[in-house]
Amino acid sequence: MHLGFGADAVEYGTAWQEQRRVHAARFADEVPDTCLLLEHPPVYTAGRRTTQDERPLDGTPVIDVDRGGKITWHGPGQLVGYPIQKLPRPVDVVAHVRRLEEALIRVCADFGVETSRVEGRSGVWVLGDPVEQRAALGGLQLDFDPRTADELFDPRLNGPEYAPSNAGQRREDRKLAAIGIRVAKGVTMHGFALNVNPDNTSFDKIVPCGIRDAGVASLAGELGREVTIAEVLPVVEKHLRDVLQGAELLPRAV
Repeated sequence: MHLGFGADAVEYGTAWQEQRRVHAARFADEVPDTCLLLEHPPVYTAGRRTTQDERPLDGTPVIDVDRGGKITWHGPGQLVGYPIQKLPRPVDVVAHVRRLEEALIRVCADFGVETSRVEGRSGVWVLGDPVEQRAALGGLQLDFDPRTADELFDPRLNGPEYAPSNAGQRREDRKLAAIGIRVAKGVTMHGFALNVNPDNTSFDKIVPCGIRDAGVASLAGELGREVTIAEVLPVVEKHLRDVLQGAELLPRAV
């Protein structure tokens, strides 16, 4: 279901209301499994595990939401998907996340971008170079990179060379698609955000997903050319159908 793109981008609150409506209908078996696809106007949203020190330092408004994960940004150039799918109970949440990752990994592959999973970090990632092959930052040797010794290192206070949006220049791991979900009454909500061609500097105000030693990426940035939501949309739809409709849905092993 297309909710709105570009000039018709959907306010987060409006999309949240539609999610709840479709979720209730899916629980009652009044509608089939449905994926809402859209763009949002610029907005920061914070999942349940977000800590205060990960929010914008300048007081930029943040919407607290009931999904898993931490803080992220949504806005123009980012394709957002909210799959609302009934799963067998007890629900295997991890398997659902892995299916979303698989669909998006296939999307990126179709555009010639190699992506992967990172252990312990949900989402779809472009892997960086090994640490020993990365250039030094700010004239420092990697041995003195403050992030390696200080788990509370704040990139927002240490200059643009540490900004999440510059992770590609640093050849570090960078997240191309974020995933955060909730399951209520056996039906999924929330979902994924695929960076197609957004202004990734919007991520520099926060600690994206609470991760301080990696950054963010986009299809356009990795390919070095313009990529549009309209170009990506049918590819995302194809792989979501292939992966989600073709999956054998099993309850979580207990």
